[in-house]
Amino acid sequence: MPQYNPPLRDMQFVMHEVLKVTDEFKALPKHADVDADTINAVLEEAGKFAAEVTFPLNISGDTEGCKLDQATHEVTPPRGFKEAYAKYVEGGWAALSCDPEYGGQGLPFVVNQCVYEMLNSANQAWTMYPGLSHGAYEALHAHGTDAQKKLYLPKLVSGEWTGTMCLTEPHCGTDLGLLRTKAEPQADGTYKLTGNKIFISAGEHDMTENILHLVLARLPDAPQGSKGISLFLVPKFNVGEDGAIGSRNGIYCGSLEHKMGIHGNATAQIVLEGAVGTMVGAPNKGLAAMFVMMNAARLGVGNQSLGLTEVAYQNALAY
Repeated sequence: MPQYNPPLRDMQFVMHEVLKVTDEFKALPKHADVDADTINAVLEEAGKFAAEVTFPLNISGDTEGCKLDQATHEVTPPRGFKEAYAKYVEGGWAALSCDPEYGGQGLPFVVNQCVYEMLNSANQAWTMYPGLSHGAYEALHAHGTDAQKKLYLPKLVSGEWTGTMCLTEPHCGTDLGLLRTKAEPQADGTYKLTGNKIFISAGEHDMTENILHLVLARLPDAPQGSKGISLFLVPKFNVGEDGAIGSRNGIYCGSLEHKMGIHGNATAQIVLEGAVGTMVGAPNKGLAAMFVMMNAARLGVGNQSLGLTEVAYQNALAY
């Protein structure tokens, strides 16, 4: 049987005896009161969640995978994923290192990274659903308008809604300067987006009542290449000024990719057909704004590797 034991002592050794993180926190006013006991208590509970709640779901994730209803474009994750996510939200794990102004707990990012290392060890496919949301939170926190922050950040912080990163298109791979998704300005200040995106992790699911897609697209008069890219926030369901969820937006899953090892995560091909969105940051400066999320994702990929190496080592040693 596969096994996973959270490496709490290893984490404590690195943070407290090698890096002495609490000494560093004393120079940071917002973290000055965070002590070793607090960190250890948080990581102990996170380890229990990872080992007891998400780790057992690897079997259903691998054998069942995600299922797409072609008629409704809705995606159902594997058995147990939705229930585990509800426990994650209930436990306040999504808010761990987020800004208290939007409902976050304000703990240092290094604590959040330790939690995610354990989650990635326990179940990487499941962890990608909340993991990308944190990058969306960071991008909106850095570049969103006050109205966007007020409307969307509390739901991302609580974990009630998730976020995605919509970059790549079928014809351009990593060369984002070639992307073709168009954003047409509307009289009310919104934009209508039309195009296709591929390899969108956690791009469609029923684990939350809404999904916030951060989408790169071009304005009609945009310069060629990467200097003509803008960033837009496109929700799965339109959101009213009071935060109430409204009609279904014109963004949906056309098909699912089948990535080896993460069948439990919905890697979606996303279709935009007149989807309503709002701009994040300045016109034609979208790539710079999106880099906040892209850099968070890069750290996340490194964290995935660390987590998978740990669980692989444990099971190789046991064998």
